[in-house]
This record gives sequence, C-alpha cells and structure tokens, in this order.
Amino acid sequence: MKSLSKFLEYYKPYRTLFFADMFCALILSAIDLVFPIIVRFLLNDVYILKDGNKIIKYVLIVGLALLIMYVIRYFCQYFITSWGHIMGAKMEANMRKDLFNQFQKLPFSYYDNNNTGTLMSRIITDLFDISELAHHGPEDLFISILKIVGSFAILSSINIPITLALLFITLVMIYFSVFYNNRMKDVFMKNRKEIADVNAVVQDTLAGIRVVKSFANEKVEAKKFKRGNKQFLKTKEESYFIMGKYYSGNGFFQGTLYLTAILFGGILISKSLLNVSDLVVYILYINIFLNPIDKLVNFTEQFQRGITGFERFLQIINTKPSIVDREDAVEIINPKGNIKFNHVSFGYHDKNIILKDISVDIPAGKNIALVGPSGGGKTTFCNLIPRFYETTEGNITIDGMDIKDIKLNSLRNSIGLVQQDVYMFGGTIKENIAYGKQDATAEEIIEAARRANIHEFIESLEDGYDTYVGERGVKLSGGQKQRLSIARVFLKNPPILILDEATSALDNESEKFIQESLEELTKNRTTIVIAHRLSTIRNADEIMVLTAEGIKEKGNHKELIDKNGMYAALYNMQFDIIT
Repeated sequence: MKSLSKFLEYYKPYRTLFFADMFCALILSAIDLVFPIIVRFLLNDVYILKDGNKIIKYVLIVGLALLIMYVIRYFCQYFITSWGHIMGAKMEANMRKDLFNQFQKLPFSYYDNNNTGTLMSRIITDLFDISELAHHGPEDLFISILKIVGSFAILSSINIPITLALLFITLVMIYFSVFYNNRMKDVFMKNRKEIADVNAVVQDTLAGIRVVKSFANEKVEAKKFKRGNKQFLKTKEESYFIMGKYYSGNGFFQGTLYLTAILFGGILISKSLLNVSDLVVYILYINIFLNPIDKLVNFTEQFQRGITGFERFLQIINTKPSIVDREDAVEIINPKGNIKFNHVSFGYHDKNIILKDISVDIPAGKNIALVGPSGGGKTTFCNLIPRFYETTEGNITIDGMDIKDIKLNSLRNSIGLVQQDVYMFGGTIKENIAYGKQDATAEEIIEAARRANIHEFIESLEDGYDTYVGERGVKLSGGQKQRLSIARVFLKNPPILILDEATSALDNESEKFIQESLEELTKNRTTIVIAHRLSTIRNADEIMVLTAEGIKEKGNHKELIDKNGMYAALYNMQFDIIT
C-alpha cells in the first residue's frame, strides 16, 4: 500500500490529463454498452413492424445515432491512446529524473556495494514497465469495472436467473485471477533480479573488453554470461508456466459463460420465459464483458510487473544518502587551505578500520606527501577531506571550520583532484577540459591546456579542441588523458589540491611533461600528494609515512633519510640502494 500511495503521487502534476483520460474511457465504455441495447430495440420493436417505410425510418435514425457515437468513440480512443501514453511517458521521465538525482546524491560507499549494470536496469527496464502501468493500469481497470458492472446491471433487467448464473462464474474467475496474481508477483520479482544480474555481467564485460581480449578470456566471460542467462531463462520459464495456467484457466471460464447462457437460455426459451432476441443480447453482452475480463487479466500481469519495478525503484529512492549537508551548513568563503585532522578514525561500514586516531595539521600552501605500504589508507585519508566517505570518529577542519559544517558543493569546489585512473567523458577535448568550469570561455580553456602542457598536442589534431576522445578517452594515451585532467583542475583553480599517484602509471617521457604541469599546478595551493615513485616527492615540505597503525614518521626527505627508518627503507628498496 505504501508503494501504491507513493506511485499515485506521480499522477498529481497530470491530474487534468488523467481525469480527461478517465472521462474518455467512460464515454467509450458507455458507447460499447449501448450497442446491444440498440440491437435489442431493433429486434424487438423495429424489425417486427409491418410498415417498411417505418422500418427504414427507424434504421436511418439508429444508423445516424450510431455514426455520431462512433465518431465520438474515435476521438475518445485517439485521446486515450495518444495523450494517455504521453501522460505515462511524462511520469516515467519524472521518475527517471528522481532516480538519476538520487544516484548523484548517494555516496561512494553505495557504489562500492552495487553493480553499475544492475543500477542501469533499474533506470531503463523497470521504469518502462512502470510507465506502461501508469497509463494502462487505471484506464484498463476503470473501463473493465464499468463494462462488467454495466453489463450485469442491464442483463439483470432482462433475466435475473441467467444473470446470477453468469455472475457466479465471473466471481469464480476473479478468485482464480487473484490466486494466480499472488503467485505471479513473486516470480516477476525474481525475473527483475535475474535480468539485472545479466545486465551487470554484460556491462562489466563490455567495460573491460580490452582486458578480456588481452587475456583471451572470451570463453570465461561467455561462461559467466551463460550462467546468468540460464538462470534468467529458468525464472522466465517458471513465470510462463504460471501465466499458461492463468490464461488457459480464464479461457475455460469464458467458454463456460457462453455454455451457461446457451443452456439456460434454451431452457427458458422452450418454456416461453425468454425471447430469442434477448438471448442474442446476452451473447453480445458476454462478448462485451469478456473483453474487460481479458483486460483485467492483462492488468494483473501488468500491475505485478509495474509494481515490482516500482518497489525496486523505491529501494533506491528511499535509500538515505549518508553524506548530506547539515541544516545549518554554510558556504566556505575564500578558503586558504589549512587542513587539520583531529583524532580521525575510519572503517568501511564502521568495521575493517583503515585509519586509526590520525591527528595532522597541514598548513595552508604547503606541499605534503603521503607514502607507505599498499593498504595503509593513503587514498582513504584523501577521500575523507572532500567527504567522499564520512569519518567514523574525530573530525576534519578547513581553516578552522568542521567540513561537516560546510556545504558539500562549496567544500568540493574548493578541492581539485588528480587521480591515477583518469576518467574522460564521451565528448570532445574542449568539453572534457571545461568539466572543471562549466561556463569557461574558449580563451580560459586554451590557457588551462597551455599550463597543463597539452595545448600543442591538441592543436596538432585535425579537429583540435573539437576532437572526439571516444568512450573513457580511448583515443588518447595515458599521459594525454592525465594532462587533460590537470587542465581541468587548472580551470577549476581550487585552493586545495590532491594528487593521487598521478604519475605512477606513466612512462618517463610522459611523467616529465606531467611533473612540469604539476609543479605549475601546485604553486600557492595546499597540496597533498600520494606518491608511488618516491623520487617525485623529494622536494615536498613534509613527508608522512602512513600505515595501518597510523602515521609512523614525519619530516622532509633529508630528515627522514637521516633518521634511517621506514621511509629510508622504502626509498632504498625502490632505488635498490644497499645501506
């Protein structure tokens, strides 16, 4: 009921369209119900007349009335089919917008635990079924109820015994439908989960297609896909077995309705208790309310598909973002970049502690390097500053302000991030650089590219800044993508800079270019560098050795080498120096 209540809220912006759709459905149903009454009138009152002229007169009047009704029916059907679907499409668009906005709000931790392909299934497949339910559901239900109730009311006025017999069979059909409706709900939910898993495998394989081919593991991926596809097929088979019983059972009951009308009608005609014309009308009305019963059957399937999809939609919509602005959060104005960790601890899901009781003061404008063994928490340390994750204990301040008191948008606009794994959006070089500042001018983009040592390369391309980079920047080398990401940060011009192993995966020539760009970028900014190549941080103002037990050493390069501790051991190991 909660899901249904939430679903109905999406109708609110389109109430006028919805009621117009229902009004057209009412007119359409009324016209269909009137037709057998007209046939009965012709059989009982017109065709028995002896005067041919009167018959022609009545037939012409009835024909004109029917023509007018069917013209009205044409426009009602057109409105239902076109604007009714448009209403459903608009509701689907609103849901997709809400879902996408929710995706934007959810923290990194949510995406750590959910596959992209599964989430894509929620925003595409599920929402399509919800859209179909939004349009067809209320309309089919309304028309079906009108036709069934209207038919039985009219039939009762003709002959109550036959009508009661037909009503009994119809009630059995409804019970039968409800029973199988409940069984279908569970199997449709299983279908949703299985197809989402198939989508996840496909997305994962296509995203990593170069790795798949480089290891010649096409058969491995095919086996994974086959497993998921087979499981989905199994649930589909289960659903179709249930649907087979559902449809065939309803078909049997429909035949029973005709059988009952013919048997009861024949007996009553033989006793002169029923006219042949009234039996014809009964058969016509059975045709009329069999169609809405079919619609009800389809509605139950459609309802289960739509509502299970909507429940999956709500699972995401109702997920509370764990990282949000406080009510009294403020903008940070002209931050200098003094960062302070006060007894900070962090563990994923409050377990698996990565950082423990870290207290560090990073003065504004200083260049700080983080080194240490893999898994020591260096990236986690940096991810806590822009609140990609929330501290488990302690707090972090910027210029004396707790970062939780700063609006997220303002906080993250104050921080520039250059990562080892650079993400390029599908589009042009210009668009990718401008991602650092959406309203940047062409001159600003070019200046950022110059400062990142990438302008000359871009100019050498046939389409220059309008060159399409391909999916994830596949047409560019690692060094070129890295320099574009640096150009983004130049354009953003933040007071705080985080470099997460920005040169570790590059060749020496690319590293030389990028080191020059980074030296330019770090001027007059608070900079935190996660270093893999220790040669790149020798000039850092301070180097911190971070391990799972906390910060083991602090100092500049010379001090730490002289100390001959963990940093010296890491440095000597990397350069193969025997001490």
